[in-house]
Amino acid sequence: MLECGPNLAQSCLLCHLPALAAENLTQCPTQSPLHSSSRLLLPLSRIIDGVTYPGNIKSKDEAQEQYRAAVGRGESAGLIKVTGRKTEQFQVSVNVAPAAKVTFELIYQELLRRHLGTYELLLKVQPQQLVKHLQMDIHIFEPQGISFLETESTFMTQELAESLTTSQNKTKAHIRFKPTLSQQQKSPDHEDTVLDGEFIIRYDVNRSASGGSIQIENGYFVHYFAPENLPTMPKNVIFVIDKSGSMSGRKIHQTREALIKILNDLNPKDQFNLIVFNEEATQWKPSLKQASAGNVKEATDYAASIHAQGGTNINKAVLMAVDLLDNSNRAELLPAGSVSLIILLTDGQPTSGETNPTVIQRNVKEAISSKYSLFCLGFGFDVDYAFLEKLALGNGGLARRIYKDSDSALQLQDFYQEVANPLLLAVAFEYPSHDVEVITQDSFRHHFKGSEMVVAGKLPDQGPDVLSAKVSGQMHLQNITFETKASVAQQEKEFHSPKYIFHNFMERLWAYMTIQQKLEQIVSASDAELEALKAQALELSLKYNFVTPLTSMVVTKPEGQDQFQVAEKPVENGESLGLAVETQDTVSKYITYVNVTKVGASRLSPGVGLKNVGARIFGQPALPRQPAPAGQPSFASLPALPGFPGPDHFPYGPGFGLQHNKGKLEQLFCEHLFDPQDPDTTHIHLSPDHRLTVTGQYDKQKAGFSSIKIIFRNPELLVHASPDYVVVIRNQKHTGYKWKQTVFSVFPDLKMTMDKRGLLLLKGPDKVTIGLLSRDSPQKGLLLFLNDTHHLSSNIDGELGQFYQDVLWEPPEGTDSNQRKLRVQGNHFLAIRELKLDYQQESPGTEISCWTVKI
Repeated sequence: MLECGPNLAQSCLLCHLPALAAENLTQCPTQSPLHSSSRLLLPLSRIIDGVTYPGNIKSKDEAQEQYRAAVGRGESAGLIKVTGRKTEQFQVSVNVAPAAKVTFELIYQELLRRHLGTYELLLKVQPQQLVKHLQMDIHIFEPQGISFLETESTFMTQELAESLTTSQNKTKAHIRFKPTLSQQQKSPDHEDTVLDGEFIIRYDVNRSASGGSIQIENGYFVHYFAPENLPTMPKNVIFVIDKSGSMSGRKIHQTREALIKILNDLNPKDQFNLIVFNEEATQWKPSLKQASAGNVKEATDYAASIHAQGGTNINKAVLMAVDLLDNSNRAELLPAGSVSLIILLTDGQPTSGETNPTVIQRNVKEAISSKYSLFCLGFGFDVDYAFLEKLALGNGGLARRIYKDSDSALQLQDFYQEVANPLLLAVAFEYPSHDVEVITQDSFRHHFKGSEMVVAGKLPDQGPDVLSAKVSGQMHLQNITFETKASVAQQEKEFHSPKYIFHNFMERLWAYMTIQQKLEQIVSASDAELEALKAQALELSLKYNFVTPLTSMVVTKPEGQDQFQVAEKPVENGESLGLAVETQDTVSKYITYVNVTKVGASRLSPGVGLKNVGARIFGQPALPRQPAPAGQPSFASLPALPGFPGPDHFPYGPGFGLQHNKGKLEQLFCEHLFDPQDPDTTHIHLSPDHRLTVTGQYDKQKAGFSSIKIIFRNPELLVHASPDYVVVIRNQKHTGYKWKQTVFSVFPDLKMTMDKRGLLLLKGPDKVTIGLLSRDSPQKGLLLFLNDTHHLSSNIDGELGQFYQDVLWEPPEGTDSNQRKLRVQGNHFLAIRELKLDYQQESPGTEISCWTVKI
């Protein structure tokens, strides 16, 4: 709860199952963003002049009846729901009398899913005005220990970064964001706020030899299971790609791009094939092929030639994939202990061949017959997502929507990474029958690297002192069993101590998971099973006050105002039961958010303040240029790159800015630009201990780099930049950024920032600082700069790395002072003094004198 006077304040308390507390920033009172499908909304209450007007959870039919009755009485009634890629929004309004104070209290609960080895919490920060008292605190409590913690922001400025602090020990972390009014301002002369974007927290926990942990509170338990260091099982994967006319343009281009990268990521032990379809279906090869370098190269060439036209025959294409696996199985070509997957990508509805979705679902289910797993990716919003969801869930897989956006190719790659490394098959959880009363789903078809399986349950009244569990599964060519135990008393004590935890949350987690699993079963249930599953899910939704696809929230108001509003759970495709739920082996942390919003009558514009959350630019005045000493190479003493520490200065220039500083400014070379004679990839720099690798493709026409790849070993991070965008790969997750997009990411021992000029910086303690600059157009190449080069090894190599060795200038020859020779590692180079552009301020830049070396 937070008192902010006339300001609008929201507090979100995230209590998790390893307890996590946080507060969310939203656009309340008009909108409250929630993560799609994984959050359950609890009743909204409003306190107006000390009187509470609660929201009540009712069955959808009962709520609709009240809604119709309100309309019949002439009252204004609302049924408002919106769903987006990362948020769900609902809207509630109320008139505020002069001098009155209104408090909105919203509670919603969420499971943080472990995705590619990471738990991620995304908070929308969009107050839309300056907020006098704004504070966000994120508390993380992990009894297993926090293995890493990262933050990212899309709105952080130099001033705001000073208000962000992070403290961490072995099991706890606290992140606080508390900006002042001046820090929130875009400029001193404007009242606009810079707070408009996302704040993201990512972390993971240490893993025990038993593969998991059990947590217990108030008679309920949760068992997390994510074993480490298991070998990846070989897989047989068939990609079924829609090339119908509706896929033309950007969608087929992004599909080709993603497919080529996915094929290059295949394990050599894998087998694969491609099927492309429109009204017809075509196999790339008549049988599965080993993922050898030659086969992958041939497949990527084939993928690059896919063009979109024609209709959509999903039935024929998927059945062809099943036949291909069946034929390989009969011929004993599927390796023992391997995993067989079919991945379908389509953007539309079946329009050719068999077009009845029910018949297609029946055909595919009968053909697969639990032998393989089918994963369905729906591209955009023209697709029949409910059909794909039922098709996938009925055949041991899951469905995922690929949003039509600039990063669609990255979404496809990330999905593949989720299933790229199967570790276990036929996973079963077992507990002593007398120690547990009821549990959620306890068997899973497969477990993939980077995910997590979760089982929740209830202990009997006279429960055990120690709860034991066994988890069994099939590895490649052998079975394996994990055992773990938990002291009930110790666990109860551990989870009662943190003050920011909502208690009884394990019971609510059990209810939450049970409801989600019932809803998932409804998607593929027969008519005979449907009503019983709905009744069970509805009963739990009403008992625990969850807004689900089966319930609605009825919002009451004071006399004299519109009396009735209904908030519903937004779902995929607008279907009443088309909820897109993930398979249970991807579920993890349980969080409760409490949003408290206070609005004073004198100020009705939305603003945001935060407190009690369970959840990081620069500028420097220019220096005058200094003339070069007589007979020595010219250099300029220019402003440092923003954020680059210390007295080292160097100019921007097209290509590569090479700083060489032995401690004195006079020894700093202005710049070595290079014009490689070989058009192939230029190896820029390699540290011999492989902690940092930088490679790039230099483009003479663009006068800069058309591609740069930067690899850090600690932390494991890959940055791939082109004039169009930047892709960061961390823990197998791909994140795309547009140039000139504000980015502020803090990794262990490394910070990555980008400002609105398009300057990307990567810096950290004991690390070389790397700068990339995008210019006005993708037709112009990227600029690359290095600083803090004293952290480089003396044994670096590469075309440019050699210039960080001892560079010797030879005496001038003749009277031409604009040409000099220099010697590096026994090699001679000609340096020419030329006028180059300085991009320090902005394009097109100003001319400065620099020495150019051609390599």
